[in-house]
Amino acid sequence: MAWLARRDGSVVVGHGPFASTAVMPASGTAFYKQDFALNDPQPWKIPAVWEVISQADFAARHAGAAVPVCHWQAPDAVPFSGVFQEVMAAIHGGLFEKTVPVVTETGSCESHPGAGIIGAMARQPAPLCSYGWVQGEAGFAGATPELLISLDGLRLETMALAGTARLDDREVFAVDEKEIREHEYVAQTLVAKLTDLGRLERRPRGILDLGSIVHFLTPLRLDLHQAQSPDALVKRLHPTPALGPLPRTDETLAVLLGWRDRLGCPAEFGAPFGVWHGGRFDAVVAIRGLWWHGKQLILPAGCGVIEASRLVNEWRELRLKREAVKRCLD
Repeated sequence: MAWLARRDGSVVVGHGPFASTAVMPASGTAFYKQDFALNDPQPWKIPAVWEVISQADFAARHAGAAVPVCHWQAPDAVPFSGVFQEVMAAIHGGLFEKTVPVVTETGSCESHPGAGIIGAMARQPAPLCSYGWVQGEAGFAGATPELLISLDGLRLETMALAGTARLDDREVFAVDEKEIREHEYVAQTLVAKLTDLGRLERRPRGILDLGSIVHFLTPLRLDLHQAQSPDALVKRLHPTPALGPLPRTDETLAVLLGWRDRLGCPAEFGAPFGVWHGGRFDAVVAIRGLWWHGKQLILPAGCGVIEASRLVNEWRELRLKREAVKRCLD
């Protein structure tokens, strides 16, 4: 099964078996499932059966499954500390302005967690968008606040979402120069990548309140000069500096992928996950989720590191993001 909740309140649900293709179908429904490096040569997954239902109906359908008791093992700070020092050395050496290492927390459940995780993520309200992919005893599911692309005809919408703080720190967060600088790296990069495609509107930077945490948010809208394929737009935008390296080159991306592998990051974390349906393409960034295989769990979180970053602050931010995901399970 695959699904994606869209911002209009609908959920597109696909049921397998799925056929994999390299090219998006001209009509019908297809999910876009990729890894972070965009290495899957056949990312389009066409379901045998699909349906579109309301978010409320999707949540009600999966309300009966409870999340089993999970036993978590806190991540070791030593491997992240080593990567962090390498990141700072690369920044001081001029290779990066910003990059996003990922830390994973692991756990085990007393019974299979898939159905319970699906139900928990399906309950999350807007502005979070529930998404997921389930295949046998494995899968991933989450509720992400980050839109990568919404493409409807010649209208393209995206966002810069970067900078994180606790809700209690909202007032000081609003004037935090480090967090603002981190956010502007993302917003300005997106503007530069899109401005030649059409008439761009950058809306003012605001604060997105997600309950326990807040982020800076800058919405972007673009009226395209001519039609663009979802594949081309994904490759142009992903990964944004919110999850990827700045500058984004083959070298910097390879270095980041090496750090992600060393820290046990799932391949799909931070990758685009989308659906083509009714002539419209919507894709989110697959963050704020859980990956499972049998009874084993992986909970990843990333943090944007710039020259002004400090190890203890980034470690706290990683924990803050993981705790926000765990609260979805309560």
